[in-house]
Amino acid sequence: MRTVAASAETTPDPTAPAHRAQRLTGAQAIVRSLELLGTDIVFGLPGGAVLPLYDALHASTDLRHVLVRHEQGAGHAAEGYAWATGRVGVCVATSGPGATNLVTALADAALDSVPIVAITGQVGSSLLGTDAFQEADIRGVTMPITKHNFMVTRPEEVPSAIAAAFHLASTGRPGPVLVDIPKDVQNAEFDFEWPPVVDLPGYKPVTTPHNRQIAQAVKLISQAERPVLYIGGGVLKANAAAELKAFAEFANIPVVTTLMALGVYPESHPLHMGMPGMHGTVPAVGALQKSDLVIAIGARFDDRVTGDVDSFAPLAKVIHADVDPAEIGKIRAADVPIVGDAREVLQALLPAYKSATSTDVEPSQRHGEWLNTLNKLRERFPRGYEDTDDGKLSPQFVIETLSQVVGPEAIYVAGVGQHQMWSAQFLDFERPRSWINSGGLGTMGFAVPAALGAKAGAPDREVWAVDGDGCFQMTNQELTTSAVEGMPIKVALINNGNLGMVRQWQTLFYDRNYSHTKLREQTEYVPDFVKLADALGCEAIRVTEPEEVIPAIQRAREINDRPVVIDFIVGEDAQVWPMVSAGSSNSDIQYALGLRPDFDDEESAAESPNEINEAVEAQYEQEEN
Repeated sequence: MRTVAASAETTPDPTAPAHRAQRLTGAQAIVRSLELLGTDIVFGLPGGAVLPLYDALHASTDLRHVLVRHEQGAGHAAEGYAWATGRVGVCVATSGPGATNLVTALADAALDSVPIVAITGQVGSSLLGTDAFQEADIRGVTMPITKHNFMVTRPEEVPSAIAAAFHLASTGRPGPVLVDIPKDVQNAEFDFEWPPVVDLPGYKPVTTPHNRQIAQAVKLISQAERPVLYIGGGVLKANAAAELKAFAEFANIPVVTTLMALGVYPESHPLHMGMPGMHGTVPAVGALQKSDLVIAIGARFDDRVTGDVDSFAPLAKVIHADVDPAEIGKIRAADVPIVGDAREVLQALLPAYKSATSTDVEPSQRHGEWLNTLNKLRERFPRGYEDTDDGKLSPQFVIETLSQVVGPEAIYVAGVGQHQMWSAQFLDFERPRSWINSGGLGTMGFAVPAALGAKAGAPDREVWAVDGDGCFQMTNQELTTSAVEGMPIKVALINNGNLGMVRQWQTLFYDRNYSHTKLREQTEYVPDFVKLADALGCEAIRVTEPEEVIPAIQRAREINDRPVVIDFIVGEDAQVWPMVSAGSSNSDIQYALGLRPDFDDEESAAESPNEINEAVEAQYEQEEN
């Protein structure tokens, strides 16, 4: 047993002054514990089994409650809050269907390592196991998708359970924790004391890397001719952007940032090669494939990054640093495994590497030939897109223009699908916590409620949800929450009338058999998102012409007393390129349909961007004929 006390962050501080015992109900203890842990906002929806908690919430002056329209929205809002602030997000639901509606958000948070705490009401203790009204074994349901979960059986356990949940959610590898509390426990009185005693036997996350492994890593880095820093979301979670930049610049090593890490390294920095993986940039994919040393920090070798694992970075040795030891060696064997927090790992690597390298060599002189090779790939295969064949707006143009007008200080939140990948490609990320998305689970409907949570956590920042019309129809009810609660997010709706990513796969792999992916006819607006957004309490704008894009974005930015939805009508056949087909080698990346770079001699099917465009057009014409 160890005593931990409350702080405004996440883990109770043992040196904090104790609060004298006070007679409280279990529900009041939940609220008091949240307040003492520094929570300022919770997202939830009341119901019978959680009414005592809501009665206590009503009396709190320090804790704001945001009433969502669906519990899934509460979970994603808590995620958005955590993404934007780095603090624990909190959501609340009643028993049975209320709790099960949180399941998708909990699974999403687990895969993306997002620190949230879900507090659920439960039927009375005497009714447990009787199939009572709105009873569901939410502990059993969520055991595989939470970092840990608790059933509180006595009111005296409430403070320690809430404190432990925050500690677990925010330390080591972050993740979701659920606390299930029966109604009678919420009603029962006890003598509340703080700090609580928290018993977490065996939970001792290692954050400080071992010196021996740091030395081994430095030896490999010093010997490497073609190293690459493969950076994942763990660097963002560790708030290690400054440490990453310092190390990368001194070592002069190219950096690739995964979908979960965009913004942790400035996109404009000459060492940044972009996003690797299925829809990554050619230089980022090429950097990994041709490297002789992969320095993976806070990354988990996800299948969307590696493609065919056996052919991923085939010439490279691997240094793998992660705070979760279970990730090291899970997919790719590590030559140097390092267990530790990403920030502490980078803090240890830099001085060790400086000591091991010659002071006569300027950083800019290291790995010059390697960087020249990658820069040639960047020049030959730049970010680009085609105009649509049907004369409608290009979605890439819309998103690129949004980035140019709004800038990198905003927070951008994406749903899942083509618009997510275009956002990752065409938005410019220059700072951490400017990009929020559902990466691991790929949850459609994520964007709007997550944007709501981000705005709650960062009210002074402009927040844009970039959503597709398929995703938008799953959770747009939370725009009403945004309007009523005074959280004016802005939505760039990429409306192509289809489930776009599924349609793209049907085009490429299923002989254009468009089975059940068309959401509406191209000549109709069903639903009419302008009317729908207006009914939900938003300002609504429809854009169909290129010259309307900038004025619409500027108009949206001027409106800050309610949410804004811009319905961009785009072509249905736009596709996401570059692309690595699922399960294929990353060496088979296509810059565009039928156009593959050759990483061995750095040549391509065409010699210049103009010739590449001509080659792409010729390939499309051949496909059509």
